[in-house]
Amino acid sequence: MVKLSKRLQTIAGYVPEGARLADIGSDHALLPVYLAERGRVSFAVAGEINAGPLAAADKQVKLAGLGSVVSVRQGDGLAVIGPGEADVVTIAGMGGSLIATILEEGSAKLAGVRKLVLQPNVAEDQVRRWLTAHDWVLEDETIVEEDGKYYEVLSAVRHPEPLHANAELYRPRPLEGCGMLESDELVRFGPYLTLRPNDVFFRKWASEADKLDRIAEGMARGGTEAAAQRRKEFEAERDRIKEVMRCLQKAKPSSSS
Repeated sequence: MVKLSKRLQTIAGYVPEGARLADIGSDHALLPVYLAERGRVSFAVAGEINAGPLAAADKQVKLAGLGSVVSVRQGDGLAVIGPGEADVVTIAGMGGSLIATILEEGSAKLAGVRKLVLQPNVAEDQVRRWLTAHDWVLEDETIVEEDGKYYEVLSAVRHPEPLHANAELYRPRPLEGCGMLESDELVRFGPYLTLRPNDVFFRKWASEADKLDRIAEGMARGGTEAAAQRRKEFEAERDRIKEVMRCLQKAKPSSSS
């Protein structure tokens, strides 16, 4: 049976029992094959645009003897499924901007979909913004570390009152010693991740602050007025990240283990 990485295992955990799954950018079809082998999905589409990964996915499905359950298809984004064919969509391993574009361009295919499980490699905030703008509500999110990289997995669902639910989810929160955690900051850091921050979360943001520090140092050598202004902006962003992390650690010391 197929074994999954920690990242894919986390995504699999959000797929409900009996789902009709569309895994977009499926690569080797590891996720749908894993779920099908365990009887977790009734049907799955492994969608891939590139010929190499498509062939690898087809081989994986045939080796597992799951051709009647997992359909391997070539196509761009959600073009691989028909309206109402899937009720759960997973998209993982690409940038947040690309994920948002795939969802936007394939929005007509989402009519019968009840859950989205999304794992952007970067720009998670762009995914959260797309979800909110299109009346999806984040139900949960998890951060995992694997091979020195950090991955956020976002699970979003339909909601009877999405505007109210999202307004509550991203409502500014008081953060002891840091003033308010504003809506834009909740979009950036994650509304659930900031409620239960763990060691992986803190390591990710320490790494992000370090990156900004290195960028600011490079700007200091630029010598122009514009470079100096940009350096101040990067330094302010770095300082705010450090401040938020410090206050979250202080407020929830028992949750960072």
